[in-house]
Amino acid sequence: MKIALLFAGSGPVVIVTSYPSLTAPSLLEKLKAKGITKFIAYEIPVELAHDRYGGHFQVVMRDLHETDDLRVLDFNGERAFRLFHLKELGAPIMVEDGATV
Repeated sequence: MKIALLFAGSGPVVIVTSYPSLTAPSLLEKLKAKGITKFIAYEIPVELAHDRYGGHFQVVMRDLHETDDLRVLDFNGERAFRLFHLKELGAPIMVEDGATV
């Protein structure tokens, strides 16, 4: 499972996915279907997301399927950006038009 803070054209969102990586072709196709073709993503440790989102995290996780799934943990970009310090995030992953930059 991967959790990431995605910076896309519409602003930051936090996603949870059962894909093995944030650049898995099938995940990129799902994001493309939602209009997200260009983004910068920062992986968030699962424990950290759990601590910051509490009960809401549990609700989203109950609905996550074991394979090939994607859920949005936080649509509110301002809150998502405020909840995590930059030093807590992993290295940036940059994707444009389905390819890692």
